[in-house]
Amino acid sequence: MTRMMTASLAISALLGSTAMVSAQSMDEIIEGAKAEGMLTTIALPHDWCGYGDIIASFKAKYPFLTVNELNPDAGSADELEAVRANKDNKGPQAPDVLDIGLSFGPQAKSEGLIQPYKVSVWDQIPDSVKDADGYYYGAYYGVMAFITNKDLVDTAPTEWEDLLKPDYAGQVALAGDPRASNQAILGVLSAGMARGAAAGTESGEAGLKFFKELNDAGNFVPVIGKAGTLAQGTTPIMVMWDYNALAARDALNGNPPVEVTVPTKGTLAGVYVQAISAYAPHPNAAKLWMEHIFSDEGQNGYVKGYCHTARFNEMVADGKIPQDLLDALPPAEPYANAYFPTIDEQDANKAAVVGGWDSTVGANVQ
Repeated sequence: MTRMMTASLAISALLGSTAMVSAQSMDEIIEGAKAEGMLTTIALPHDWCGYGDIIASFKAKYPFLTVNELNPDAGSADELEAVRANKDNKGPQAPDVLDIGLSFGPQAKSEGLIQPYKVSVWDQIPDSVKDADGYYYGAYYGVMAFITNKDLVDTAPTEWEDLLKPDYAGQVALAGDPRASNQAILGVLSAGMARGAAAGTESGEAGLKFFKELNDAGNFVPVIGKAGTLAQGTTPIMVMWDYNALAARDALNGNPPVEVTVPTKGTLAGVYVQAISAYAPHPNAAKLWMEHIFSDEGQNGYVKGYCHTARFNEMVADGKIPQDLLDALPPAEPYANAYFPTIDEQDANKAAVVGGWDSTVGANVQ
């Protein structure tokens, strides 16, 4: 039970005592969901944080619901745009639930794009990663890592500055568009912090300068990296969340062999939050989804996908996470000093990165 618990304590330091607020009983929610008959998700790749198994277990628990999965490769900004674009659309293109980077939560709330709902385990979600009114709340987090195709790269990078080496010409990619993807935006933040910049505007500007140098050196590949592009050799080195890197490692199953490394400088943790669209065509099904992913079963689904969850420490203490899942997690040491940027720091970094990528780096990632 010692693996990866140190970093989890960082987000569990502040636990509130907010009572669940809901005008409906679970029986009423279930009956409402039966009448709706569907749940529409967006941006949930099956190899991201165990979502394939989590969706399957949700279907098994609620067989009366069809799960309609939209654009699994969408970024957080794309998710919000999908809500905006479908405000008056009750059809299958309107998402019910969102999985977005923490910094996108306040934006979604301020724009009126999401609605409040406090799950039954609300008290077990750290105050630091949830909106007090229940508009969004953190489900899981990971740390920024590098994944390397060892068939094509002899020595895997271990720090951000390694990526600038001539040995890595035409090999380094982000796992998202830094103008829309939370994963990529925070990758730039991590690069900036590795150079000593403070999280926020300073890290965004320093990270942009790093990626300009990477692009000018010919090392940056403007392709959204995935397991397939890693295996094909299009993007032999990728910057992505550790859980995505470890899932890609498992999926590739040694063909090619890969190495996952976590930089010790600029080690960054990123929280993803869940929310229900204010215009959800299936609001009761959306509430059942929230209850499922925060249940013991759902949280263990995230752990199986190499993620740390909102309820991780409490579930470990209560013996609710199987030992084999704990044993499969990476050793705790690289995560001990991971930095959790605040919402304000993420907002400032995001503004700098999204606003300055084209003019500073000039690489059209797609």
